[in-house]
Amino acid sequence: MSEIAVVLPDGSELGVPEGATLEDVAYEIGPGLGDDTVAGKIEGELVDKATPVSDGDRVEIVTDQSDEYLSVLRHSAAHVFAQALLRLYDDAKLTIGPWTDEGFYYDITGVDLDEDDLREIENEMQEIVEADYDIERVVYDREAAVDKYESDNEYKLDILEAEASDSDEISFYEQAEFEDLCKGPHVESTGEIGAFKLLNISSSYWRGDEENDTLTRVHGTAFESESDLEAFLTMREEAKERDHRKLGQELDLFSIPTVTGPGLPLYHPNGKTILRELEAYGESMNDEYGYEYVETPHLFRTELWKQSGHYDNYVDDMFLLDVNDEEYGLKPMNCPGHATIFEQNSWSYRDLPVRYAENGKVYRKEQRGELSGLSRVWAFTIDDGHLFVRPEQIESEVNDIMAMINDVLETFDLDYEVALATRPEKSVGSDEIWEQAESQLESVLESANMDYELEAGDGAFYGPKIDFAFTDALGRKWDGPTVQLDFNMPERFDLSYTGKDNEDHRPVMIHRALYGSFERFFMVLIEHYDGKFPLWLAPEQVRILPISDDELGYAHRLKNDLEAADFRVDIEDRSWTLGRKIREAQDDRVPYMLVVGSDEAEAGTVSVRDRKEREQQDVDLDSFIDHLTDERAEKREAPDFVD
Repeated sequence: MSEIAVVLPDGSELGVPEGATLEDVAYEIGPGLGDDTVAGKIEGELVDKATPVSDGDRVEIVTDQSDEYLSVLRHSAAHVFAQALLRLYDDAKLTIGPWTDEGFYYDITGVDLDEDDLREIENEMQEIVEADYDIERVVYDREAAVDKYESDNEYKLDILEAEASDSDEISFYEQAEFEDLCKGPHVESTGEIGAFKLLNISSSYWRGDEENDTLTRVHGTAFESESDLEAFLTMREEAKERDHRKLGQELDLFSIPTVTGPGLPLYHPNGKTILRELEAYGESMNDEYGYEYVETPHLFRTELWKQSGHYDNYVDDMFLLDVNDEEYGLKPMNCPGHATIFEQNSWSYRDLPVRYAENGKVYRKEQRGELSGLSRVWAFTIDDGHLFVRPEQIESEVNDIMAMINDVLETFDLDYEVALATRPEKSVGSDEIWEQAESQLESVLESANMDYELEAGDGAFYGPKIDFAFTDALGRKWDGPTVQLDFNMPERFDLSYTGKDNEDHRPVMIHRALYGSFERFFMVLIEHYDGKFPLWLAPEQVRILPISDDELGYAHRLKNDLEAADFRVDIEDRSWTLGRKIREAQDDRVPYMLVVGSDEAEAGTVSVRDRKEREQQDVDLDSFIDHLTDERAEKREAPDFVD
């Protein structure tokens, strides 16, 4: 039997027989690892341990000590839910039940459920867990698999037709009387699920398409222990209090009224103030790194989108218009416009890199059921940057972009993880171009000694990318900044520059965003800070609280001095008690309150109180302004006041 080689996480190669599975690889490494193997990863994709490996595959073994183990356990919990459901509701029809970052869900039809039914299903799930049924993988030929669903489940037949057409062997997983079409992976038995909870019910569409059937989606979560579950539920309750939709209304930041249309946010003055500060911060970095600002319109003739490849790959997500018998489309991305600007000029190798930036509004027709506050909208703004570089400039420019992204995430105190996302199934360009682009980004990451995960198939349709996923104050992960390498669009737009040899050469295009999108980043910041924005971002930075109307004149003089130092200041002049004024300012998350009574007016000082209820009396105004100036410049909350 011939031998193949797989690549281990440390970069070393391991020879295994052709046809070996991930479990076989684990046993080749060591018998202990083989015994402990639960699942594995091939080219970054989590798969069953029985999955065969191919020559050159990058592989990783998953045990119950791996980070990925929780995903495997939650996938099994979804099957436990489905088994319990069918025991209680004979007419229920199953569709799909994957794991998620926070747990799992299962989409079902044929039965009406409400929140009151979840407790009964949980009780049945508990019996299944306590029974500790073995979870076994079984394989059928395609004809036998079709026979199982042909008479009563068109959704499973659709899965078989769409996702398994390339194989004659179809995997199912069995536990006691329950069997489900599934690629896996799963844990060894139902008893490994230490704790679980069904969370809520929502609706969904089959295949995420609102033209398809409406389904019932049951959300749940699972952990190895009750303590882990309790910690998650506590965090989830805190997340509800921090929900950006709730805080957005309370702090008057934004709204998405029905009359304006779904997924189309309106930013109120407070929200726009924060966005302007974010824009200014991004622009300061763009200036430092040599970007020039451009502007492109909101729509183009679809000829442009066909040339760029977006029409073939994004047409279902585009808003299309018929204008004088010509088809136009609202832009889903800014890059074709930037490529067209570059194409309008003649360039020498000395001119490159050319770096364009635009805070560009784009539009994507998400399914209405997927829209959620600012996290998923129809109209959003990307802090876009596109660079046109010589091939030998790639590493330097990508390193600069990653330095910019690192500055952003450190400024907002966001931990992050890095991933290399490779060619998706739906893509443009030759194999050679993709291999070149992926190896270039991998080389940059390796040269920078940066830890990263491989996300197979998650690249953009035009090129691979380095993605930064950050973690907020509640430990939740979010997709954010990105840097993408593109050898395809320069080819499609016939972009060129004149090299040292006086011949035309093709530039490489780099796409980058420091925030990702303003909308999603703003949403994360609202929840990350619980609405308590650092001073430099806060819509209202100081609120002056005169004890009585007698101090209004002094309050206005203080306001003038603070505004002269470029701070955002308001006066609470309503006829309220001081206690109520303080409570209102606390509820509004104002960083600083200045309490002024007759003593302060006479002495020309202020009494300072912050939203953490720290206080200091008889503070000189100039000293306080110096304190604010330093805190604003540092973009960090100051530890205490200065005298």
